[in-house]
Amino acid sequence: MNKNIPIGIFDSGYGGLTILEKIRNRLPQYDYLYLGDNARTPYGTRSFEVVYQFTRQSVHYLFDAGCPLVILACNTASAKALRTIQQRDLPHIDPTRRVLGIIRPTVEVVDRLSRTKHIGIFGTPGTIVSRSYTLEIAKLFPHVTLVSEACPMWVPLVENNEYGSPGADYFVKQHVDRLLTRDPQIDTILLGCTHYPLMTDKIKQFLPREITLFPQGEQVAERLQDYLFRHPEIDGRLTKGGRCRFLTTESVAKFSDMASLFLKRPVAAVKQVVIG
Repeated sequence: MNKNIPIGIFDSGYGGLTILEKIRNRLPQYDYLYLGDNARTPYGTRSFEVVYQFTRQSVHYLFDAGCPLVILACNTASAKALRTIQQRDLPHIDPTRRVLGIIRPTVEVVDRLSRTKHIGIFGTPGTIVSRSYTLEIAKLFPHVTLVSEACPMWVPLVENNEYGSPGADYFVKQHVDRLLTRDPQIDTILLGCTHYPLMTDKIKQFLPREITLFPQGEQVAERLQDYLFRHPEIDGRLTKGGRCRFLTTESVAKFSDMASLFLKRPVAAVKQVVIG
């Protein structure tokens, strides 16, 4: 019997580490198993079917590793694969297990954040094209206006550690100006990519002070805490030893280097795995 029953955290790349960090800050007592499909990233430019296949394979891997609950800490996977996995796959795999995304928890708070009810979102092209945020907000808050802006260069800036450099200014200012020109009433902007929290200071340089910039991590962590409180049948299956292990489909050395960029500290207990 597997004595370590962790919460599974999945991301297609490295940005999900920003979600993991906030979850561990709020819920340090749980055990975690983080899986990055880093060898097949980026997901954002791939079709819905490919993202679904890759995400399903990773969810299966985490289930086989003993995780009764898996968080898709990836906006693209949440947008393009979550619903199909929940509706088509879980009933056949194991109806007692759960897979949750990060789009719905993010959207649930936007109405109370915004005074004008005009909200912007920065995201990868894949997330923006999926219209997942648009549909969720329309479902929950039909009175809210959402304007989306795809930022294809921002993830490369982060992963090449150039997001704070003067060279990033053009690519950040371009998208900030474009978004605010399209809707000058925007008073809240969602960061719809898990890489973007690292760019917060750079983005704020080009934003009016009265505009709220909203990353996902803390809200996702808060909603997960609430979910576990409301679902003791899941919570009771999870072990609470405060441990965290990392799996990657890339080399251990590359993952460790990138993880230290996102977490601002070295990581240990990293293992390379093969998926698919």
